[in-house]
Amino acid sequence: MMHCTGTMSRSTNRFASACLLALLSLSSCVPSLQVREALKTEPATYAGSNDTTDAATKSWRQFFTDPDLRALIDSALANNQELNIMLQEITIAQSEVRARKGEYLPFVDFSAAAGAEKVGEFTRNGAVEHSLEIDHDTRFPEPLPDFMVGVRASWELDIWKKLRNAKQAAVLRYLGTVEGRNFMVTNLVAEIANSYYELMALDNQLEILRTNIAIQQDALEIVRMEKQAAKVTELAVRRFEAEVLKNRSVQFDIQQRIVETENRINFLVGRYPRSVQRNSAAFSGLIPDTVYAGLPSQLLSYRPDIRKAELELAAAKLEVKAARANCYPSVRLTAGVGLNAFEASLLTETPASLLYNVAGDLVAPLINRNAIRATYAGANARQLQAVYDYERAVLNAYVEVVNQLSNIQNLRRSYDLRAQQVDALSSSITISSNLFRSARADYMEVLLTQRDALESRFELVETKKQQLNAMVDMYKALGGGWR
Repeated sequence: MMHCTGTMSRSTNRFASACLLALLSLSSCVPSLQVREALKTEPATYAGSNDTTDAATKSWRQFFTDPDLRALIDSALANNQELNIMLQEITIAQSEVRARKGEYLPFVDFSAAAGAEKVGEFTRNGAVEHSLEIDHDTRFPEPLPDFMVGVRASWELDIWKKLRNAKQAAVLRYLGTVEGRNFMVTNLVAEIANSYYELMALDNQLEILRTNIAIQQDALEIVRMEKQAAKVTELAVRRFEAEVLKNRSVQFDIQQRIVETENRINFLVGRYPRSVQRNSAAFSGLIPDTVYAGLPSQLLSYRPDIRKAELELAAAKLEVKAARANCYPSVRLTAGVGLNAFEASLLTETPASLLYNVAGDLVAPLINRNAIRATYAGANARQLQAVYDYERAVLNAYVEVVNQLSNIQNLRRSYDLRAQQVDALSSSITISSNLFRSARADYMEVLLTQRDALESRFELVETKKQQLNAMVDMYKALGGGWR
């Protein structure tokens, strides 16, 4: 490192020459790296729709009207551990901003010192003190005390905006953590809602299964009476018994899934296992709200993950500039003022005890420039990462919206057809049973009809759940109400 110090006692020509040499050394220090800008072009519409109405303008409180679900979300936003960890990340980012801001402000220190020193007579200081004692009949205390109080200040002139760019990058990263928190809230709300609808669906499937077991139990009793009348064999009785036992076994599987789903919700809410309040009887009557996608360009301002990626990209660009500024000379001003004497009582004897200093330092890299180049190359690589991350976030957001738009439409058609299938199979149970009693149908027809009807009801409930999940996922894909 070359260190040029300008004081009033030095030659102006020497100072100028040293500074010129420092500036000339920069030509080989600053590397030339090309940085690609992020592509910010997206399709103009979703499948040709020009409707600008966007569900992302509604907050989750407006989107979810179920009071039990709202209560769960409110509790999760207050108690979820992962979300609280993210809040601490925001606090850490705030502290980083304050630290960066303090770096380009002047540093002022107050100091007070006291000490004593005994020097040998055959040293320079000892010889000077000894000669003064002989010439002026003045005797210094031995050992020599030293008392000092003063204020020191230093300030690095941020000529190349290195410190200000670093501070602004910290601000952008702090804002990025805020957007990250918003994105986490969106995912948390969506996960609780999806789990809540899954829990309601399981309750309905369990109720359907119990009803079906009751129907099959009645059918089993009929088959037993038919056997006594020698109309069927023991094989028919055993097949109906096996079907009842199988469904009773499935009943416990569903109950276990209910427990696990409840506890997944409890974990997200930040509480120990307990029963989750819900109104599952209203599940079949739930009609998914119409979700408007708006335009793809609105994703850039609505989706927190895209805004976070954009802020991270801007911060990375500033960090590249800050790393590049390390190649340039830095100028630091230092000054100090205080009182100094070998007796404490003499500290107030001004101006004799007064001391002060003023200096300006110019420091430029000369030898170890590889470290600076490596730092700059690393910052540039992180900027390219931020570019790709931003482009990926935009592409992923668009793909998610398109997928969910298609999913909502296909599930709506699928649900209508499955509802017709359930109606047809439900009526066929009665028909097959009557035909069996009149010996016009085989017992296997009754058995298969009941089995198909049960499966169709299960599938209808599953499709309803998928519809509600698609609505939630669409809301999340559009940004989750953060504007």
